[in-house]
Amino acid sequence: MWRRGAVLAVLAVLVALVMLFHAQIPNTLGNLGSLTETFLPWLGVFVPVLLVLALVRKSATALVAVLVPAIVWLNLFGGLLTDKAGGAGGAAGGELTVATHNVNAENPDPTGTADGIAASGAQVVALEELNAGAVPVYERALAKSYPYHAVAGTVGLWSKYPLSGTRPVDIKLGWTRAMRTTVTTPQGGVAVFVAHLPSVRVKLHAGFTASQRDTSADALGEAIAHESLGKVILLGDLNGTMNDRALNGVTAQMRSTQGAAGSGFGFSWPASFPMARIDQIMVKGVEPVTSWTLPETASDHLPIAATVDLTRS
Repeated sequence: MWRRGAVLAVLAVLVALVMLFHAQIPNTLGNLGSLTETFLPWLGVFVPVLLVLALVRKSATALVAVLVPAIVWLNLFGGLLTDKAGGAGGAAGGELTVATHNVNAENPDPTGTADGIAASGAQVVALEELNAGAVPVYERALAKSYPYHAVAGTVGLWSKYPLSGTRPVDIKLGWTRAMRTTVTTPQGGVAVFVAHLPSVRVKLHAGFTASQRDTSADALGEAIAHESLGKVILLGDLNGTMNDRALNGVTAQMRSTQGAAGSGFGFSWPASFPMARIDQIMVKGVEPVTSWTLPETASDHLPIAATVDLTRS
């Protein structure tokens, strides 16, 4: 039993090493490091597979070795398995509920999508990947619930509270896919950023092509760092996960509501079989209370929402 399963044991250790030292995987070759970090939680799938193979092989060595990636995975992601939320919809308190949704430029049912996002009860809603023809449809559908709104390029914000200081944010693309505004809540002003970072692609000969996304992420992080208001919320499709080092310019200064107050991974894309959380709600200077994923719409992304406490930081 101890002599069998050497190959399985080596595979188990290799999986553990990839998870443990993912930050050391270089991005110089096809952004392999960022690609690994995007789907890092899924490496845990190897644990039960290796466990079954070890049992079939009747290998004590392999069984012991499988414990290594299992422990590493639990250390990295075990905290996400517990329910840190107070209940969807802000049952545990909090003054402001926000939602964000990449609605898909080719959405066949923008009215139904708008109705679905409004049903979340959020006071502030961000939409990304708006095409010019669909903007009036969203404006009409959301007008009753949200008297204030602003659109900049392909992103927009709808709010139950007044907006001011609205301006585009330059994320080095040559066209507008990010904006900043002040939402005047009963607890005071909150700076809200809406962003849709460039898409990434996995190509056979080029690897994980994300250089434009990475440049935009750095520019967005710089804009947030220079924000004068102390309470900041970022809503949007960042085309990257919290594990992706390329988003460090943003993630190093903000907290994920899902990581702080959600239940599970909160995967948002693709909607048909979510595998990664590339849509994000991040905060600075406010306390996340709960975070959750909303029901599917006609988009290829799932909408997400969070409730925050504006009186605590």
